[in-house]
Amino acid sequence: MADPGGTDAGVANWVRVAALPELPPGTMFGIEVDGQPICLANAEGEVYALADNCTHEDFPLHDGELDGTELECALHGACFDITTGRATRLPAVKPVRTYAVKIEGDDIFVAL
Repeated sequence: MADPGGTDAGVANWVRVAALPELPPGTMFGIEVDGQPICLANAEGEVYALADNCTHEDFPLHDGELDGTELECALHGACFDITTGRATRLPAVKPVRTYAVKIEGDDIFVAL
């Protein structure tokens, strides 16, 4: 179970966002939860959730490329570590927000 942080999962509101079979390893997609765009990514069997907008320029990260745990924004090539949200390549310098994730059976939950 991935728990990348970004929120206090102990008091968080867990929301079911997808089924695990919809997100095979090496894939990602965008969803909206309570008005918040979120990118779900499956890196090598671990599921991560992060804000679905590049911090360099508002562009959906789920349109980018996933290579292991690194996500490259399709607009200008900024990269982020999906496990921490840390910007790993310019032009982005600010981290992207991450959300705690838990898997129960085939259900993916994100802490808001």
